[in-house]
Amino acid sequence: MPYLHEIDACQVPDWVSDTVWYQIFPERFANGNALLNPEGILDWDSSITPKSDDFFGDDLQGMIDHLDYLQDLGITGLYLCPIFESTSNHKYNTTDYFEIDRHFGDKETFRELVEQAHQRGMKIMLDAVFNHIGSQSPQWQDVVKNGEQSSYKDWFHIQQFPVTTEKLANKRELPYHAFGFEDYMPKLNTANQEVKDYLLKVATYWIEEFNIDAWRLDVANEIDHQFWKDFRKAVLAKKPDLYILGEVWHTAQPWLNGDEFHAVMNYPLSDSIKDYFLRGIKKTDQFIDEINGQSMYYKQQISEVMFNLLDSHDTERILCTANEDVQLVKSALAFLFLQKGTPCIYYGTELALTGGPDPDCRRCMPWERVSSDNDMLNFMKKLINIRKQASATIQHGKYDLQEIKPDLVALEWKYEGQVLKAIFNQSTEDYIVEKEAVALASNCLELENQLVISPKGFVIFH
Repeated sequence: MPYLHEIDACQVPDWVSDTVWYQIFPERFANGNALLNPEGILDWDSSITPKSDDFFGDDLQGMIDHLDYLQDLGITGLYLCPIFESTSNHKYNTTDYFEIDRHFGDKETFRELVEQAHQRGMKIMLDAVFNHIGSQSPQWQDVVKNGEQSSYKDWFHIQQFPVTTEKLANKRELPYHAFGFEDYMPKLNTANQEVKDYLLKVATYWIEEFNIDAWRLDVANEIDHQFWKDFRKAVLAKKPDLYILGEVWHTAQPWLNGDEFHAVMNYPLSDSIKDYFLRGIKKTDQFIDEINGQSMYYKQQISEVMFNLLDSHDTERILCTANEDVQLVKSALAFLFLQKGTPCIYYGTELALTGGPDPDCRRCMPWERVSSDNDMLNFMKKLINIRKQASATIQHGKYDLQEIKPDLVALEWKYEGQVLKAIFNQSTEDYIVEKEAVALASNCLELENQLVISPKGFVIFH
């Protein structure tokens, strides 16, 4: 056996596995300061299908105003899509990484958001868009103006000058590399030392000045590994328990060896759950094989902090995937929240907000639905509470997943005498079980000593 050095061990921040995340697309969550509204905003109405260039007028003050709501829901981590200066509604084309977008607020408002969140036991994760920059950024505009004489020409992957996009018949023939062949998002050359120094300065600035807790790394698999190795060293030197989350849509072992990211967004888990519970296109045995297989992808420490989600600003909403069947959505969410990792819900999920693929998945938050008798909201509160109570059992326990009868899935965690069990009925017939300590039942009928789990229903015992 070789000597095991602590410096070589795979280490993750210990707070992440106990966190329940809430993803906010900042332009659509809440408007707290009408003075910041962009021109021509639309009415705040969740029934409106937004177009890619629509604005509705959300801001950081709106988030601060609703922190009590999020705390009551049980949220302990906020993941914000980009908030830096940008010309678009999605802000993934950054103009200035050192400024808060003027329509969202200013640095003092952001500082207050972080401080108010921290007072409520919530962490803040920002979105780092380092693969590409906005075409309105001073760096790219200098290249447009000065061409080969620009001091920024090596900041990008330029095939030929001038970098004009006029009269371009096919956007795949851009004279420079860009994200998704979109001319307004030129790709940065992260192997260039000036670019690297600039971006690492951005990454450390928001930690040092505002005490953020995590970075989510956009299009992380399209940036060189050496950059991420240097990124990790730079940010952890400023805050050793900062969480580094990469956006990688496939298996991500090359990034998860302990010297780049702590975890990635767990899209393989998301796809399996949606295929089985929401789309109904996966057989039960295949689903179980996939879940068991995924549980062995990564080291234990990594698995404990994998970012588990079902939908986001990049996908259709789960209610849409489920053909508006709320009961199927509840089953999928319950299964997600009983998996190892750190679970996240996309804003509005708890209020049954629907929406198709981007940009329709970015509708306005339906605040008018919030009430003490909102069924989905109360369901999410209970589910989040169960997750918090069972967190240690899920993260450290022994896992068993099996098909006990055709299309009946039984899940069980055991840890230090604690047992957490769940049964999901994806068959077409009722299933009767002996009644135990029920933590949460959905689409079930409680009899004196028995529980009838109807099709699409589930029960969690704890």
